[in-house]
Amino acid sequence: MNIKFVKRTQIKSSKRRSSKFKPLMDALDKLEPGGQAVEVSYTNDKSVNSMRTAVYQYNQENNVKIKSGKDASNKKIYFYREK
Repeated sequence: MNIKFVKRTQIKSSKRRSSKFKPLMDALDKLEPGGQAVEVSYTNDKSVNSMRTAVYQYNQENNVKIKSGKDASNKKIYFYREK
């Protein structure tokens, strides 16, 4: 095993979510304040929590305010940008 110390600046890191949420993140980039919402179907509450966590991290990284609303009867979640 070869161990080597390197400077922290040489390490490239990204907080971007995995490709699982890439289509959602791309759609969030197109949202405008007071405009249309993004509708996403889900299968269980765990996936809703994962999506919301990804969106809230997106909010922090991009300094925007995207909120969500859930339609439990149709198993859909909506993401929209506040004015």
